[in-house]
Amino acid sequence: MGAMNILKTVGLIGRDGVLSKSSPGVFIQGLLVYGRNGQEIFRRNLDPDFYREAFLYSLKHDIPLVAYCGDRCLTLFDHPLVEAVHSVYCEPKAEIMPTVESLLAAAEIQKLLFLESIDDRISAILRPYWSKEAGDHANVIQAIPETLELVLHGASKGDGVKLLLDHLGASSKEIMAIGDGENGVEMLRLAGLGVALSNGSEKAKAVADVIGISNDEDGVADTIYRFLHSELLDRA
Repeated sequence: MGAMNILKTVGLIGRDGVLSKSSPGVFIQGLLVYGRNGQEIFRRNLDPDFYREAFLYSLKHDIPLVAYCGDRCLTLFDHPLVEAVHSVYCEPKAEIMPTVESLLAAAEIQKLLFLESIDDRISAILRPYWSKEAGDHANVIQAIPETLELVLHGASKGDGVKLLLDHLGASSKEIMAIGDGENGVEMLRLAGLGVALSNGSEKAKAVADVIGISNDEDGVADTIYRFLHSELLDRA
């Protein structure tokens, strides 16, 4: 999972780090949630018939599609955009499966991610098509311009965070959330302090309490530092 892989590169994974395998966490758009001691407390999957249709579409139109399956990513063919999911966003390296049926048999799927680099093709073609085809199966979300996410209908990061807070006996007023995509809107609304990064979508920035600096300027680290610094000053 992306967050774990990123933190691992700077030595912040493990018992004395920021995250470990025993840490609570919300992953894959709120569809996979771990509670105390890293125990899985919630998981929801897409309908196999629906993601079969999506992968057949991917093959027919030669559009890369990545399936998120817990701590694995699966796809049908290699592509620079698929590689970027791993090399740029630090998600698990996608395993290339030989056929649609072998991919379906390999794992249960929580999220699908279409990838497209041609300007406006997602907004003009993919999003309208899949908004119609998804029906009650999935929500269609565009976190960044070159991706289109298909996640279980009604699922959100906000719902996953709320479920974890209930499990931990904590209040949403006690947390800060940081996001930059359309897929984080509900989470930003829920948090006591919602921070959208300046490079983020207009939908994310519209619901945030604060706008932070951009991802390219280490916006997440800057936000956490400023928050912790102000908390320490308040307690001094």
